[in-house]
Amino acid sequence: MYFTILSLHIIFIVTWFAGLFYIVRLFVYQVEAREKTELERSILEPQFKLMAKRLWYGITWPSFILTLVFGPWLLYLNPGLLYMPFMHIKLAFVAGLVIYHIICHGMFSKLQKGDGNYTSNFFRIWNEVATLFLVAIVFLIVMKNEVDWVYGTVGFVLFGILLMIAIKIYKKLRERK
Repeated sequence: MYFTILSLHIIFIVTWFAGLFYIVRLFVYQVEAREKTELERSILEPQFKLMAKRLWYGITWPSFILTLVFGPWLLYLNPGLLYMPFMHIKLAFVAGLVIYHIICHGMFSKLQKGDGNYTSNFFRIWNEVATLFLVAIVFLIVMKNEVDWVYGTVGFVLFGILLMIAIKIYKKLRERK
């Protein structure tokens, strides 16, 4: 039974992250649609809102809930994991990811109402926060106690810096076109 629950947990983690990555991309498109002509805006805005609504409520929220059902279930089936230091750090990252999800929900709600003064560049950077959570959580789970936390932390910070540099370069390339 443990491996069935583990498999379901992994499946819903994947779909949850897919939803988080794509919803913020849709936020970018929604914000950029505001800059289009009235005709384009009248077509694009309702379409992006519909896509976001279907993604958020049809995939992302259910995946979030099921991830948070199967994760504790795994800990119930294998309580020894709670005594391992890497699991405490992983759970802290998961708590951060839950907060990220809730903040995204607030952004989603504002954009659905046509509110929010976000920029597309803000959302491009915001999208990378989920990437940082994904990288941190996967490395913690795969490496467990083998990783040297100093090197891991430095690597994590450097990865974040590289992501921000890549976003800046991408922005400059887009502005040239």
